[in-house]
Amino acid sequence: MEDLQQSAQRIADFVKTLTTTGGLRLKFRITAAEGAEDADGFERRDIYVEMKGPDAALLTDRDGEGLRALETIASQILRLDPMELERVSFDANDFKASKANEFKTSATNAAERVRESGEPFRFPPMSSRERRILHLVLKQYDDLKTESSGEGPRRCVVLYPGDYNVPPEERSSDRRGGRGGFGNRGGGGRGGDRGRGGNDRGGRGGFGGNRR
Repeated sequence: MEDLQQSAQRIADFVKTLTTTGGLRLKFRITAAEGAEDADGFERRDIYVEMKGPDAALLTDRDGEGLRALETIASQILRLDPMELERVSFDANDFKASKANEFKTSATNAAERVRESGEPFRFPPMSSRERRILHLVLKQYDDLKTESSGEGPRRCVVLYPGDYNVPPEERSSDRRGGRGGFGNRGGGGRGGDRGRGGNDRGGRGGFGGNRR
């Protein structure tokens, strides 16, 4: 496995191809190692790609379908194990921060509903990453508990009262521990940022210019 800085450079080369050969009008910033960590702990990322520009909206359409596609391609470039897909995260126009706020609002409303009714609340089907985020958001409600239910595209999070007798078939959770990584993290620090204007190794760097 390549070290983290080499992995970040390969992702930078991929994104540059999107803005040159692909013609997408985007500017981007790549952060690696500690500087890429998610302060909320929703993603266990080692490489974080932030994008802005006239075509950024194309990546967030259909609930971020374009961002998920880029993450899938990036994981294939780095030959990541399926359990390591969160190591590389793409975002555009702070889309993921907005989604996180939506999850927090949904969690608050669901918690109030379960407390009042004493009955489970079933969220809509979500991806494994979204389910994990929801589990984390709901951890603050220590009088309630969550499990995942269903299979494949129908899999969802269910919120239960704390004393509810959860059926055995719904006790399989998506929550996982440990960060893992791309191998050698030494020398990464916050100096793994690369923008289109060059390789900035002394801090977070900045966004390169827009493609026209």
